[in-house]
Amino acid sequence: TNLPRIDYTGGVGHWLFEGQSTNLITYSSDFSQWANQNAGTGSAPIITSNNTISPDGTQNADKVVFNKGAGVSTSDLSVIASSGFTSQTNTASFYIKADSPQRIVIRNATNWQLVDVTTKWQRISKTDTGTGIQIGLRDGYGIANIPNTATIYLWGAQAEQGSYATSYIPAEGSIKTRLQDAAFGAGSSDLINSTEGVLYAEISAFDNGDYNFWSLSDLSNKEIALGVKDGLLASTLYDGTTFLINNSAPLLDGNNKAAIKWVSGTSADVWLNGLKVYTYTGTIPTFVANDLITLRQGDRQGNFHFYGKAKCVAVFKEALSNDELECLTGEGYDSFNALALANNYTII
Repeated sequence: TNLPRIDYTGGVGHWLFEGQSTNLITYSSDFSQWANQNAGTGSAPIITSNNTISPDGTQNADKVVFNKGAGVSTSDLSVIASSGFTSQTNTASFYIKADSPQRIVIRNATNWQLVDVTTKWQRISKTDTGTGIQIGLRDGYGIANIPNTATIYLWGAQAEQGSYATSYIPAEGSIKTRLQDAAFGAGSSDLINSTEGVLYAEISAFDNGDYNFWSLSDLSNKEIALGVKDGLLASTLYDGTTFLINNSAPLLDGNNKAAIKWVSGTSADVWLNGLKVYTYTGTIPTFVANDLITLRQGDRQGNFHFYGKAKCVAVFKEALSNDELECLTGEGYDSFNALALANNYTII
């Protein structure tokens, strides 16, 4: 099994699954390597390296003091900048906080954006088509109440192609690429009963307009799949001939518990967050022993990814009852305790 990274946002561990991405900023946390820019009444930013504890728990966040002076034109500025990106849809992001509420501005193209800095670390992101990122103070662009000075802490800057920020990719001296996360597990008829069972996933996904699936398959053209598409739960059954799919149940923001129960040639139900949201009617695909023995990211069409977070992905060897499925997918019931509902299951 090829396991991905663990994300502990909110104090709860989830596997983190993301596509390949490259941090285009060559110095992501050493802001002394960024360009200092000042003009008009502005002074050069003052940077103190490794001044405070960053979100990763070590003392590697920089303190930056900006002073644009009393000028109120576009010629009055005090900023730091990193440049040289390809002109494309890029998302710039960084972590920021202050000892007291502050205000700064940022841009990664032509449009400046106001940032209200709090006393807690927060990640700021901005998507645009620029070739660099600027952080600091500059007046004259139609943003009200820009202060003359600001003192903030910075860490974890990133610029990457795409319309949303992925997890932080450290870069010190050159651009860095993180490869796609992957996970899969293989089973047998002792672990997975292809003719009946339940595919279960506790997940949240990035809404990137693509299918984000977990599937139980034969690594060819037969599968049962469960995932996300455009903010809706997506589910698939395919036996090589008959293809059934349903994209209708809206997902909650954050964590969702979903399951497909199937009995070959008879019935199939979809459950989401404690409710039966769909029942397959008509011809249900028939799977025979050892048809479905691989649990993995992606689907039979070669979309080998699930981009998001997963707390638990499991296959139950036997079809569960409605009461058991309501309990398994219901609110407030822990996934790992829920696995006790069946004597035999495979967990990835």
